Amino acid sequence: MAHTAKSTVDTSLASRVLRELNHGSVGWAIGLALTVALVLNPFFGVPFAVLLGRTLFVALVLVLVFHGVGLWRQTLMPRWLAQSIAVALAAPVATALVYLVATSGNVASFVGNPYRVTGFLWIAGCALGIGLIVALGALVRERDAQARSQALQFEIERGRLERQALDARLAVLTAQIEPHFLFNTLANVQALVDSGSPRAAPVLKSLINYLRAAMPRLQEGQPSALHDELELVRAYLDLMHLRMPDRLDVRIGVDPALLGLRFPPMALLTLVENAVRHGIDPSEQGGRIEVGGTLDAATRRARLWVADTGVGLRSDPSAGTGLDNARERLRGVFGADAKLDLLPNTPRGARAELSFTAPAA
Repeated sequence: MAHTAKSTVDTSLASRVLRELNHGSVGWAIGLALTVALVLNPFFGVPFAVLLGRTLFVALVLVLVFHGVGLWRQTLMPRWLAQSIAVALAAPVATALVYLVATSGNVASFVGNPYRVTGFLWIAGCALGIGLIVALGALVRERDAQARSQALQFEIERGRLERQALDARLAVLTAQIEPHFLFNTLANVQALVDSGSPRAAPVLKSLINYLRAAMPRLQEGQPSALHDELELVRAYLDLMHLRMPDRLDVRIGVDPALLGLRFPPMALLTLVENAVRHGIDPSEQGGRIEVGGTLDAATRRARLWVADTGVGLRSDPSAGTGLDNARERLRGVFGADAKLDLLPNTPRGARAELSFTAPAA
């Protein structure tokens, strides 16, 4: 059993070494062997083909040793040092094997021939010097490649963590909107009930229908389609129109090319609610709310706006908080170039305008 396990490990190591022998390392070995053979050929009496065979054998042995030691798990020394020592030892050993094969294993014939000893020293010296230089260069390139790979992994991990942080921030911002919107709407219903208005019952029914559709999106906190957001806006404005039928006029016209875009839930509704609460409600005459949107097909720049003809811009801390919230959530979905501006509307009122680059379809 132990012999079988050892054989399996040896076979696995050998297969891994063979996988490491890519075309680049073998090509380098052949090229260097040919170069050394050409340089040494004038000093050797053997045919060039024999000399090339010797240098090529030594070069391939060094490549095998380099990759084999690199795959061998050991903790006695750093891997680069083990590979360098292995190459330094393999160079003279591989060269000696070449000459022993040439002399049919006759050590005396090898050692006693000064030409063969000189040839051994030349080939072993070239293999040792060039082998160490190439090995250290390969280790430097490998370390650079590992550093780049690690940097890429860090970037991927950082991007993942940034997306998680952004999702968490969007969830927090959405959670801030939920109670704010609900309390405002319920206050409107309470005002109708307190005044004994006959519209209280249908308004309350519309509110229940609206909340039944809105609550799942509030809880999910994830970007939905602009089409879904417009449905909520319509439901909310229908609700407000029931509360003040003679004081509120509504117009909605958005480019159909925008309807499929993902959009942060409640962001557009926040602007509409601000227009009702801070523009139409304080005005004795009421006014009109217009929700519109266009898309520039060439630049993919989208514009959405909520304009009202109410009392106009006034300093209101709660309105500023709602706009900041919507601005953050818009940037969380569309990036840093997304904008939300609050401008005067002509001839009166206020206009909240969103602009962002729409993703390509």
